[in-house]
Amino acid sequence: MNKWVKRLLISFGILAGLLLVANFGLNFWLKTQLPEYIKKNTDYKVSYKNLDVDLSTGNILATGISVNSKNPQNTNVIGLQGTIDTLKVNRFGIYDAIFNKTISSSDLLLAKPNLNVILAKPVDQKKGKKRNPFLFENIRINDGKIAIFKHTKQKFLSVEQLDLMVENLQMTEESVEDKLPIVFDRYSIKGQNFFFRPDNIYAITIHTINTTDGQMAVESFKLIPLLSFTQFKKFYPQKTQLFEVTIPTMEFKDVVLQKNKVSLADAYFQSPIFTVYNTGVKKIKKEKRNSDFEVNLENIKLKNAVAQINKPDGNKLLSAGNLNLNISQLVFNKETSEQVIPVAYKDFTFSGKDIVYADHQNIAIGSIALKPTNGEIRDLSLTPGSQPNGKMTMDLKSNHIAFNINKLEFIYKKLNLDVKDVLVENANGTIKAGEIKPKKNTNSGIIQSVMVRKVSLKNSNLTYDKGKEPLAFHDLNATVNGIEISPKANNEGLSFTVKDYFLTTRNLAYKTQFYNISLGLLKLNKNKIQINNFAMKPLVSRNQFIKMIPVERDLYDLKAGQVTAEGDWELFSQHKYINASHVEIQSADANIFRSKIPKDDPKIKALYSKMLRSIKIPMNVNTLDLKNSVLVYEEDTPESMGPGKLTFSNFNMNVKNLNSAKAKGRPTKVDIKINCSFMNLSPLAVNWGFDVADQYDNFTISGKTSNLPANGINPFIRPYLHVTATAGTIQEMLFNFKGNPAGLHGTFNLKHKDLKIAVLNKNNHEKKGFLTAVANVFLKSNSGNYPESVTVENVERDPTKSFFNLFWKGIEQGLKKTLIGKNVEKTEKTVKSAVSSVKDMKESVKDIKEEIKHKKNTSQPQEEKKEKKGFLNGIFKKKDNSGEK
Repeated sequence: MNKWVKRLLISFGILAGLLLVANFGLNFWLKTQLPEYIKKNTDYKVSYKNLDVDLSTGNILATGISVNSKNPQNTNVIGLQGTIDTLKVNRFGIYDAIFNKTISSSDLLLAKPNLNVILAKPVDQKKGKKRNPFLFENIRINDGKIAIFKHTKQKFLSVEQLDLMVENLQMTEESVEDKLPIVFDRYSIKGQNFFFRPDNIYAITIHTINTTDGQMAVESFKLIPLLSFTQFKKFYPQKTQLFEVTIPTMEFKDVVLQKNKVSLADAYFQSPIFTVYNTGVKKIKKEKRNSDFEVNLENIKLKNAVAQINKPDGNKLLSAGNLNLNISQLVFNKETSEQVIPVAYKDFTFSGKDIVYADHQNIAIGSIALKPTNGEIRDLSLTPGSQPNGKMTMDLKSNHIAFNINKLEFIYKKLNLDVKDVLVENANGTIKAGEIKPKKNTNSGIIQSVMVRKVSLKNSNLTYDKGKEPLAFHDLNATVNGIEISPKANNEGLSFTVKDYFLTTRNLAYKTQFYNISLGLLKLNKNKIQINNFAMKPLVSRNQFIKMIPVERDLYDLKAGQVTAEGDWELFSQHKYINASHVEIQSADANIFRSKIPKDDPKIKALYSKMLRSIKIPMNVNTLDLKNSVLVYEEDTPESMGPGKLTFSNFNMNVKNLNSAKAKGRPTKVDIKINCSFMNLSPLAVNWGFDVADQYDNFTISGKTSNLPANGINPFIRPYLHVTATAGTIQEMLFNFKGNPAGLHGTFNLKHKDLKIAVLNKNNHEKKGFLTAVANVFLKSNSGNYPESVTVENVERDPTKSFFNLFWKGIEQGLKKTLIGKNVEKTEKTVKSAVSSVKDMKESVKDIKEEIKHKKNTSQPQEEKKEKKGFLNGIFKKKDNSGEK
């Protein structure tokens, strides 16, 4: 044998012998001296029945172990107390144990441990981190009973009948949000009566935990408040919510806990109950800190859950039953925490039943189903809450609402939403408007872009009630296409546009203080409007109306067979306009009543050109036609016996270029032509024109009527002028006026024949013979075949009166100059003088009658009485030719 080989074998033999002796010596030393060494050099006292140590591998096997902390009051190190039936350690770090006072091992087996562990006091990060005296790569526990306490001796974690296998277990009591108290890589666990108390508010209990083939099953999970709601509000006045959770069964697998990360897969929660108690405390906005905590959940299922949120007074704010949720992937991390919705998901389905929300607006949902791309709601019911607080409320129901979504995402905390369609069916009820509050300076908020491509409302009956003025839609069907909402250019608010819309409704009704407005049919889209059977009926009588209004005001009674409009208009976007090519009103019947009994309205009345110019949006109507209509104007005064009446039948009006002078390049001159039958007796034609862009509001109006029997205007002049035309004909009347807001001037021509009038008493019955005779003396009964026109001038307008009051003043002056003479003022003074003389004569007769009555009862000579009686008979004798007194 080679000498070097022989020497090498001898060396190995000697080395093996030395190792054997050393191992035997070490075991002898560990059995006799190790407990004392541990007691002197560590913070623990350890005893055991048997101990075997393999110096070459570092494996240790011990039985009957008892361990206790030397100083249980020392909170700077982990405290231990209890027993372990069997301890097996692989690759024990003897060097670290002796020189670094750190117990480390690649594998640790604890059989039937019964341990109480007291965690070390949390480390002050500013002073440096204290080293963990226990480092295990893998740990296995069989049939263990373990309780972990905080350094304050408050129970932190406990479990019984624990069978545990974990890899790379780490335990600490880090007092930071982004760290977990227990973390590991892989696990297998089985146990009972699990308890975990993360803080002084909540405790978590689990009846059983079991892991089979990587699938964990948890029975009777509970998150329990340790305080009553009253105590919670008292001891934590700044907190906003208290939670309570019960989950009878939950399952999941592939749980991974790492420092700041929790991940699991195939989680299933059966019949959980979630309860939230709101304290009413407003959440204090804190500076948002980027979170390093991560949650990654794969395939989450929630089945038959029940949720309830309570108000501070204990009443329910929200309740929901039979909730079901499936999420394929749910992620929370540093990136998602910075978004508006702090979690990201891949796909989900959600459904629920009997959802009730109660606040100023109560909401009840029979069932709901949601996906990222669509949703459906059944049996929606909205009712006003007990305290609406001036907000808009709804009292309505809908049996079906559905929608489909093309895209929903947040980019840089801004919402980008693209909705394919929304369907609302059988919506019935009332929407009540809230108080109108001044708009504050607003910005676009979180909205970057919202597109709703189609909204459909079908077979609905809705009422919009604004200040006790309900607007009712019956059999309502509407479609709106291309709704776009986006920030304005200056980011002050949102712009709203609609591409197209179509609406039909029957028996529409709108009720105001004085009127009930109804439509038999309304069809509306962006290019056409059709209204059938329009009616605007007073809700009060004329006498009631007069008592209810503080100043003069018209009372309308309107009807129209059909109203149509064609063209192009935009009423929803920021750039609103109306551009109608043709508007037609068929078979209108309008009655306008005005009483002069209330006080005059002191407000200045603008002319029609200024009214049109005040419209804020571009408005153009190329042609407006009013056909086959009737217009009746009635007016009464305190002295009149019933209202006077003007009737315009077979009324046809054509208006060209009705506009608001807001569209550049468009003509602004309005031309109006009217043809009708005046008082159902004679034709009347009127031409009226003005320029809306004219800031001076100049206008022209001219017209003609012919073959009007004079008594045809008696219905208007008789009730309150106490004058009636008894004979004659207005063969032709022509007027041509120009004017502005100050007044008008022009020409007037009247051709008439055999015109006579009668002056009536206040009862409109008996003729006042003398006044009638005087009036007819000054009245020109015949104009001749070719009457001259008279000049109408210096007709001043009362700015508190309407345009038609000024127009009537012009007609009145023309009539006076034509019928009485050019020197109208002198003639009027003569008539007034004659009337005054008649009044004086009446007073004289009255005095004589009183004297006769007085003398009758005295002893005057009979001859004197006869003399005076004869004198009076002479005064009051009848004229044979006229029969007048």
